[in-house]
Amino acid sequence: MSTTKKARPKRPHPQVNKKTPLRRCVGCREMKDKKSLIRITTTPDGVQIDPTGKANGRGAYICNGSIECLKKAEQSKGLERSLKRAIPQEIYNDVAQI
Repeated sequence: MSTTKKARPKRPHPQVNKKTPLRRCVGCREMKDKKSLIRITTTPDGVQIDPTGKANGRGAYICNGSIECLKKAEQSKGLERSLKRAIPQEIYNDVAQI
């Protein structure tokens, strides 16, 4: 008897669909993909808008281009709660312009 194994035919790899990361908007509280949200971070330097989404520090997300979400986040103090610090009014104004 022969103990050699037959070579298996190679199967093509199935296309791997990468999962898009989901984040929760602090205004409307809906889960959306990360690319459709704006990230606001808090660092030792202060609170700032993170255009890359990769800056160090605690971050919170808000819907891009949605004035309603921004108003809800401001009224409910959702950003302040998420970032654990006071948010200057200029940050709200900057996000509204984006």
